[in-house]
Amino acid sequence: MDEKGPDAASHSALLQPSGRRFTAAADRTVLASAAESGIAMTSSCRNGTCRACLRPLHAGRVAYRIEWPGLLPEEKAGGWLLPCVAYPQSDLVLGD
Repeated sequence: MDEKGPDAASHSALLQPSGRRFTAAADRTVLASAAESGIAMTSSCRNGTCRACLRPLHAGRVAYRIEWPGLLPEEKAGGWLLPCVAYPQSDLVLGD
């Protein structure tokens, strides 16, 4: 997937292995963008603490607006993300 640059208003998100796609708005969390597209992801707290939405990020970049979401250092280093508090910075490929 091609990256659209830091000023892009939205990015493409692909869920694997299902192949479902949605538009991930740069100013919305990945979870919110998926829901707006009719794609339900498991979630509970929506603030990064419960970890119910934890899933692998296979490709792409996200940013967090909170200092440290509920990820263990090993998970963050290993490419896991919390869609409820992750904002897309590029096109994404996520596990579903």
